[in-house]
Amino acid sequence: MSRLLLGFGAVVTGLGLATASGLMMGVSDEVRPAGAARVASVPQTLAAAGGAAIATAPAPSTHYRTVKVDGLDIFYREAGPAVVPAGQPTVLLLHGFPTSSHMFRNLIPEIAKTHRVVAPDYPGFGQSSMPSVKEFEYTFDNLASVIDEFTKAVGIDSIVIYVQDYGAPVGYRIASSQPERVRGLIVQNGNAYDEGLRDFWTPIRAYWKEQNATTREPLEKFLTIDGTKWQYTAGVRDVSTISPDAWTLDQAGLDRPGNKEIQLKLFLDYGSNPPLYPKWQKYFRDHQPPTLIVWGKNDPIFPAEGAEPYKRDLKNIEFNLLDTGHFALEEDGQVIASKVRTFLAERVR
Repeated sequence: MSRLLLGFGAVVTGLGLATASGLMMGVSDEVRPAGAARVASVPQTLAAAGGAAIATAPAPSTHYRTVKVDGLDIFYREAGPAVVPAGQPTVLLLHGFPTSSHMFRNLIPEIAKTHRVVAPDYPGFGQSSMPSVKEFEYTFDNLASVIDEFTKAVGIDSIVIYVQDYGAPVGYRIASSQPERVRGLIVQNGNAYDEGLRDFWTPIRAYWKEQNATTREPLEKFLTIDGTKWQYTAGVRDVSTISPDAWTLDQAGLDRPGNKEIQLKLFLDYGSNPPLYPKWQKYFRDHQPPTLIVWGKNDPIFPAEGAEPYKRDLKNIEFNLLDTGHFALEEDGQVIASKVRTFLAERVR
């Protein structure tokens, strides 16, 4: 099946720039995709010179845009300084299941003072197009291909990839095939090792082997409001700090007609990821991207056992296990934002 039984091409439909205040000498405007920030023809170190001022500056506005990719409307959130230093990578935020770019709503303004930040929704998620399973082949290969084309459509060249959950198999497909583009990795409960697939995955492994009513039933429970709320609350320190808006919005997406079938297709195709783990691990060893691990250690889906092996393959790594669950940004968003800002400033070149 082709990825989409529609036309091809990429046309940006969102217009405008982030409008954060800023002043830099020697800036020249260039032709660029709509939504892309201006690029300054000055060294990146000059932009970093006013660190204290940047920390206290107002956060740039987040913009909500849509771009056509292979006939699909791909929704994305974008923010950043009015002027981006030449050569600076874009931070690409890749969400997990069952959420969308909404999971990054609070992180985006925290890092957009210094970097262009872009967070797309995959097909079938959030505000992006949701073609039926007959119109689009829901596989991780295809999600990665759409996001790769998306980055080209919005003018992204070099990237720091932030992955969570499904974001890992999407992002690592891109990184391992185009390592020259990747300037760093930020990993929040995104798996790349067999050690990370433990008890939670038993019914999903059964579904990989055989698809029938018996193997499908336990997976359908993950698509209910109770299953979605559990993903947000399991392993957190204080449930009262987790906004119900997050799981309510995610559930609204899952409850759309036809979405259950989409998610079951992706549950099935997740079985394509473990055979790629050796390839991704080789990418880590061979290219040594600077890496920040910010992992909720109480996550029953991707537990801390999946985080530890990254230290085997990566030398330039900052490793953090946080006392929270799967959606660590919900409880430890400020901690993660601080670590991301420091990582971008000190380790990404």
